[in-house]
Amino acid sequence: MLEARKLHRRYRMGVEDLHVLDGASLAARRGEWGAIIGSSGSGKSTLLHLMGGLDRPDAGTVRFEGRDIFGGRAADLDAYRRRTVGFVFQFYHLLPELTAIENVLVGAMIGRSLLGWPGASRDVRRRADALMERLGLAGRRDHRPAKLSGGERQRVAIARALINEPPVLLADEPTGNLDAATGRDLLDVFTHLHAEGQTIVMVTHDARVAEAAERQVILEDGKVA
Repeated sequence: MLEARKLHRRYRMGVEDLHVLDGASLAARRGEWGAIIGSSGSGKSTLLHLMGGLDRPDAGTVRFEGRDIFGGRAADLDAYRRRTVGFVFQFYHLLPELTAIENVLVGAMIGRSLLGWPGASRDVRRRADALMERLGLAGRRDHRPAKLSGGERQRVAIARALINEPPVLLADEPTGNLDAATGRDLLDVFTHLHAEGQTIVMVTHDARVAEAAERQVILEDGKVA
């Protein structure tokens, strides 16, 4: 379904050329929950960002259902990021001035024209309300992020990632900013999503978190071990 082939990514750090990914390859099958595990600096977040189209590789390809996501127009890549993948990050990236439900709706508003939004907004709002209910946030929909706990913020971020019903959910250290109990609760959310057929690719440095996934892949020095 989603395949990264022989990815290389370098960054210039002052006078040093940092080779973050060195020919890494990874395939995610439809309906699979895979965990990429590795120490800090192993390249796991870079790999996830390339698979999500947030960054471009120096060499190698990322294919979704056989199509190179970097092989078309910029608009095609934008559409891939908007419709095909949903992102969950360690630090939530919620907009502080918006309420929880508004943060969820932002994910659906991106890419829609002002003329197109009114026609779609009723269905989108209904879906957003359903996601908030499912994630235990019905009573928190009108709270701004500062009034939410860390676990609640991450659940809002998951709802935002799912609002466009993406085939693939990409999670970068989703429990990394949570205490152990809240992290376990969040993994339960992922377990239920996976049971319903959601494809998930998750990055973590914690072997205990990775054990919740169906498959674990170890990344060392920019290569799949």
